[in-house]
Amino acid sequence: MAWQDLVGSYSLQYVPQAVLDRMASSHMLGIFFRLDTDPGLHIWAGVNDIPAGFDSLDEDGTVYLGGGRLLNIPALEVLVNGQSSSVEFGISGIDPDTAAKVLDTMPDVRGKDLKIGITTLDDYYQPTSPIIALWTGTASHPTESSPAVSGTENPTTTITLATVSGNNTRSRASLVLWSGPHQKAMYPTDKFCDGTARLARGVAPAWPNY
Repeated sequence: MAWQDLVGSYSLQYVPQAVLDRMASSHMLGIFFRLDTDPGLHIWAGVNDIPAGFDSLDEDGTVYLGGGRLLNIPALEVLVNGQSSSVEFGISGIDPDTAAKVLDTMPDVRGKDLKIGITTLDDYYQPTSPIIALWTGTASHPTESSPAVSGTENPTTTITLATVSGNNTRSRASLVLWSGPHQKAMYPTDKFCDGTARLARGVAPAWPNY
């Protein structure tokens, strides 16, 4: 087979036509969240737990846990020219004790692959196809917050995961600081770097007059 035949047989259709047809006639759409930790986190925007999976990523029998109703949908942007915005995915309404246990037992998430995918659901809320990956990101770090309560309201906790598109996380490695002791180790009488510590904290040091 010639390479022209291979090019001619390639299809740009990313979403299967059967799924597109069902989306055109039905509003039952499943949104799925997959975090590649150990063990992995599999959640979908629904109530009950359902067997589903990303093609070639999830093993047979993978179950996605119902994460409840989808609220505050974030804008998912792709990495362009090395720039991308941070996206936060969260689950709210968790009691503080459970939230503390989740954070204490949570595996390392930094740098882990995260995928958001969709597929249509049938009349029994079961996936009609493997999950179709629409967005890929890199997990950065989890955060927690507790909104203020009043009266007899029970306190709750919201756990969120900061994520970016591509593979650049939000935090950066600290820059190397060449301080006075480093300089004096080689040149004992040189005071050129004596003010670098204050300069690193944003303080404008008074430079000596020679």
